[in-house]
Amino acid sequence: MRIQRFEDIVAWQKAIKLAELIYQTFLYSKDFGFKDQIQRAVISTSNNIAEGFERNTNRELKNFLFIAKGSCGEVRSMAYIAKKLNYIDEEKLSIIVKQSTEISKMLSGFIKKLNDLS
Repeated sequence: MRIQRFEDIVAWQKAIKLAELIYQTFLYSKDFGFKDQIQRAVISTSNNIAEGFERNTNRELKNFLFIAKGSCGEVRSMAYIAKKLNYIDEEKLSIIVKQSTEISKMLSGFIKKLNDLS
């Protein structure tokens, strides 16, 4: 199946859901620096998938997928910090880690597929 639009990319769809979760989770946080950083990282994940796809070259898409993967890792890292600071509980941490790990694995698979094409 050929992907016609970035909206068809499952990793992008899951990144949007993760962004919604992060925004809802930290909606009332008074730690504005932390809140801003985790929100920027989660938005960067979906936006880099979209931007890379719209560049219309596999080389650029791959570069942007690596950036998205890094941002996804940043979200996961910040979730661990949020737990240490008691901003979230163990259950919320587990959900964020599971979703972000799944997205990272999908991005790795996508990158591998692009490498196989070149």
